[in-house]
Amino acid sequence: MTVGMVVTTRPKFHWKLRTRTLALGVRTLLMGIVNVTPDSFSDGGQFTDSETAIAHSLRLIDEGADVIDIGGESTRPGLHEAISAKAEIARVLPVIQALRRLRPDSILSIDTYKASTAHAAVDAGADIVNDVSGLTWDAEMAATCAALCCGVVVMHTRGRWEDWRQLPPLAAGEIVPLVHAQLQERVAIALAAGIGREAIVLDPGVGFGKRLDENYPLLANLDEFAALGFPLMAGASRKGFLGQSIAARTAGEPPPVDRRLYATLAANTAAILGGAHILRVHDVRAALEAAAVADAVREAAQQTAHEAAQPE
Repeated sequence: MTVGMVVTTRPKFHWKLRTRTLALGVRTLLMGIVNVTPDSFSDGGQFTDSETAIAHSLRLIDEGADVIDIGGESTRPGLHEAISAKAEIARVLPVIQALRRLRPDSILSIDTYKASTAHAAVDAGADIVNDVSGLTWDAEMAATCAALCCGVVVMHTRGRWEDWRQLPPLAAGEIVPLVHAQLQERVAIALAAGIGREAIVLDPGVGFGKRLDENYPLLANLDEFAALGFPLMAGASRKGFLGQSIAARTAGEPPPVDRRLYATLAANTAAILGGAHILRVHDVRAALEAAAVADAVREAAQQTAHEAAQPE
């Protein structure tokens, strides 16, 4: 039998969180996004008060989110407004505390690059710190995560948000080696601070300091990042490069963020077949259905390859 599509091997891991261990690689897990912010690129202003943010979180859990990722500060390029840790904590803590009370078995993540926010959020019940800066924007973050014994998502960002629009473009062949090398550096920071290998998930940072088409090599070469030896998360949901691709095909304008669902599902499927363990998404129910099919394709491809490798 001729072996069909190439599907990247997805090794299994046990991700050690603050209060539990999460199996990765059996099926694709979904991290639902909840932005308690007025200025996030996709849902800014929709969940700025605790009640609506809590209700949205509960809805995402009911739709099948495995993790809820709660953020209190946007990193939207060009329109980002930096806030203090105190203000960020005031936004996210009521949501974390309510979810811990209402859904005590839920897995919560704090989306922050500030060590003090991470500390407060984990003390309130978060199990994971998702740091878009890869532990580099706050000198205390790595040591704080090590002391908290929480799960850590180490994401790659090229530069800081205020620099993104001025960054020089990268050639197609430069993108993956750059992100690979810098993720390796950030892993070294984590390990040197005492964060355990089993606590780390890597994210190549789709959209964070990468220009439009510079993001596709990341999705097409996830196996290069898997070679670092950690589980992978991918977050392409509703991002601008998807809208640009739609516009190029239709000769129209890029669709607004709430009309990028189908493009998001295509990117999600590519990430799953490329080896991603976790997807960070806005539209949980749709992502779950697409992931169920993509996981079935993965399983079929692996079974076919296994049978083809058996001696006759």
